[in-house]
Amino acid sequence: MTMSTQPIRVAITGAGGRMGREVVKMVLEDESLQLVAAVNPSSGPVDAGIFAGKPNTGVIVSSTLEEALSSAKADVLVDFTVPQAAYSNTRTSIEYGVRPIIGTTGFTPEQIEELDELCKEKGIGGLIAPNFSIGAILMMKFAAQASKYLPHVEIIEYHGDQKLDAPSGTSIKTAELISQVRQELRQGNPKEEETVEGARGGYYNGFRIHSVRLPGVFAQQEVVFGGYGQTLKIRHDSYDRAGYMPGVNVAVKKVMTYSGLIYGFEHIMD
Repeated sequence: MTMSTQPIRVAITGAGGRMGREVVKMVLEDESLQLVAAVNPSSGPVDAGIFAGKPNTGVIVSSTLEEALSSAKADVLVDFTVPQAAYSNTRTSIEYGVRPIIGTTGFTPEQIEELDELCKEKGIGGLIAPNFSIGAILMMKFAAQASKYLPHVEIIEYHGDQKLDAPSGTSIKTAELISQVRQELRQGNPKEEETVEGARGGYYNGFRIHSVRLPGVFAQQEVVFGGYGQTLKIRHDSYDRAGYMPGVNVAVKKVMTYSGLIYGFEHIMD
């Protein structure tokens, strides 16, 4: 006789936000997952199903993460909030023994290292991912591969004008992957001068990252390589938040299988 597999119990912070609603919907539509808690400080004690346009779930939205995790035994926390809250939410999740999956950017390397140690002490896995789009991860991997042969590179990332951090977490992660296989090379004319401050973009390991913030833009990134007599452009465009959900679904299931905090969705795709 085979034992029935218990569903993974999921808590969601930022449940009423644009990404949070998609996560609620994704969890409710997967029989191997169970929504057990949702956090949204401004919504009041409503049923979490309202965020996803679903019938009542029996899960009443909490105003704080502590309230949610103390009243529901969750396996995993999915967080799409804001950089100012993400670090605190991650620590709280780990303290309760709940595996954090964080789609919010803005963590420092020191914070990631600290949170990794806390996860290992608890014997649980965790993930911080600047981007959950499988296409975006492939774009990063292709860019790192190309930089071995075309080391002159710049990154241009486009987001809506309400995004709080610049450059984006995706562009920083792309730059880190490139820097792992490309020696630092200071590009451009050594005598160049910026007549308008910041015109050349942010400096990273010898190359530049440019952040565009405009209304009407969702999420795009272009990695541009220059060589003698040629250029190569690797570009990824996201058009809808639902495009991130297959990656989030994979992360929820894989985070149950390891210990320690992983930075970057590409590490669990291998």
